[in-house]
Amino acid sequence: MRVRSLNSSVVRWPTAAEVDSAVRIWARELVASDANVVAIGYFGSYARGDWGPGSDLDVVIIVASSDASFVGRIHPGDATVLPVPTDVLTYTMDEWRQLGARGGRFAETLARDLRWVAGEARPLWRRKALPSSPE
Repeated sequence: MRVRSLNSSVVRWPTAAEVDSAVRIWARELVASDANVVAIGYFGSYARGDWGPGSDLDVVIIVASSDASFVGRIHPGDATVLPVPTDVLTYTMDEWRQLGARGGRFAETLARDLRWVAGEARPLWRRKALPSSPE
């Protein structure tokens, strides 16, 4: 005879809409609380729509300036409040413009996938980035 266990756990990964909503709220709060933050966007599997259970969220934060090196730069805000694991890349405006001007595989990926969720810091990309999804 089969017996149903009432204390078994069910794991559910957040939907893309839930992740998008959470990152938009987080980004707006971060931009409002830190004058150095110019724009925030995300790219990768959530932006392309091919995410799945276990996918992380790839976030880009553009700041006006920073004295820290790119590698040593700590991003503003606490991304642990987002519903999925998050990788954050923080660029200064000058670095962001240089990345767009230099081109390359990563810049092409960003040009194709990036969705702005707060502010906008579009550099001169070879291809136009995807429009931000409606709120």
